[in-house]
Amino acid sequence: MSQSVLEPEAAAARGMDLLRFATAGSVDDGKSTLIGRLLYDTKSLFTDQLEAVEAVSAARGDEYTNLALLTDGLRAEREQGITIDVAYRYFATPRRKFIIADTPGHIQYTRNMVTGASTADLALILVDARKGLVEQSRRHAFLCSLLRVPHLVLCVNKMDLVDWDQDVYNEIADEFTSFAAKLDAPDLTVIPISALNGDNIATRSEKSPWYEGPSLLHHLEHVHIASDRNLVDVRFPVQYVIRPQSTTVTDYRGYAGQVASGVLKPGDEVMVLPSGFTSTIAEIDTADGPVAEAFPPMSVTVRLADEIDISRGDMICRPHNAPAVAQDIEAMICWMDESAPLRVGAKYAVKHTTRTARAVVRGMQYRLDVNTLHRDETADELKLNEIGRVKLRTTVPLLADEYRRNRTTGGFILIDETTNRTVAAGMIIEAL
Repeated sequence: MSQSVLEPEAAAARGMDLLRFATAGSVDDGKSTLIGRLLYDTKSLFTDQLEAVEAVSAARGDEYTNLALLTDGLRAEREQGITIDVAYRYFATPRRKFIIADTPGHIQYTRNMVTGASTADLALILVDARKGLVEQSRRHAFLCSLLRVPHLVLCVNKMDLVDWDQDVYNEIADEFTSFAAKLDAPDLTVIPISALNGDNIATRSEKSPWYEGPSLLHHLEHVHIASDRNLVDVRFPVQYVIRPQSTTVTDYRGYAGQVASGVLKPGDEVMVLPSGFTSTIAEIDTADGPVAEAFPPMSVTVRLADEIDISRGDMICRPHNAPAVAQDIEAMICWMDESAPLRVGAKYAVKHTTRTARAVVRGMQYRLDVNTLHRDETADELKLNEIGRVKLRTTVPLLADEYRRNRTTGGFILIDETTNRTVAAGMIIEAL
């Protein structure tokens, strides 16, 4: 089976369901092995890939085929037996297509975990049944909550090493459920598994007769994600203005981009920000021709009935349902730069949807201890992998929503203009 998968917008346009999920958890909890098992059990591997993994496993002296090698692609990862980078893998079943982000478990790679989970519909948090919940399990659960990942699955892995003891499973499940109650975790499922042996991965295992829930793959195939998308607030950031150079087409002006939220239909009255001009949608075009409606995450070209000056960075929305047009932003920041910390007074470039601006850090309200959820209100800087709430002032207004309402128009990145490196990911709490 080919490992290519349709892009999300193409899948949506063809009525195909796509689930993005991220793996999270502590070191050696078996995240890479679990992904390898999912790829193996869904027959999403090429023969030469499997042969290569078998050869490396034999060379290392493993008594089994180490499926973790399928995702740990960097040489340093294989040599150390850990995951460093975010590895994306693709597989499909007859019911659904999947994109997996295999994120690192080490604390020093928290930024990588944030990157992988920021676009996820679901997060798999793995826990070693022998160790129970550890600090990193709670950290990743909190980060998934902060990133508004709507579905959490706690996989109690390595159950074979505790003889499938139901009491061990229940203790971990109860502890995590009580912790998740403090977070914003609307949907939580707990599944006992053995990634190495494939128990409760693709099919239910006979080794856990006391477990009455679904297998992991069954849950991934059937979890309902359509209602997670915001179909109320129309947000269409303009990415590109299309003006064909053909002499036969002289009056075509289309605005291309990806629908961030809401539903667009021909005939709808819309407003363009920041100008505030209104018009109606004349037509919505795709690569396959006109469509009757557009919804997230489709990439389309919108044509309007009136000639309005619109350029990249503008946003099409409803006249009575518009995002905030704000230059003062309060946001949670995850700092990703190891060379220098974030400090009050520092200036950065901001990339928000298709809009670019410059910003200055006007203040820091607190630094958050991800482990204890304690707020340090005396902090004046954020170092690598630290998270805090800051106030930003931008040079031009951002067309923004709160992150909890819209992950696309509520998220942004900060860029160091001297190095052009992405130094932070931000989630807007309030646009003033």
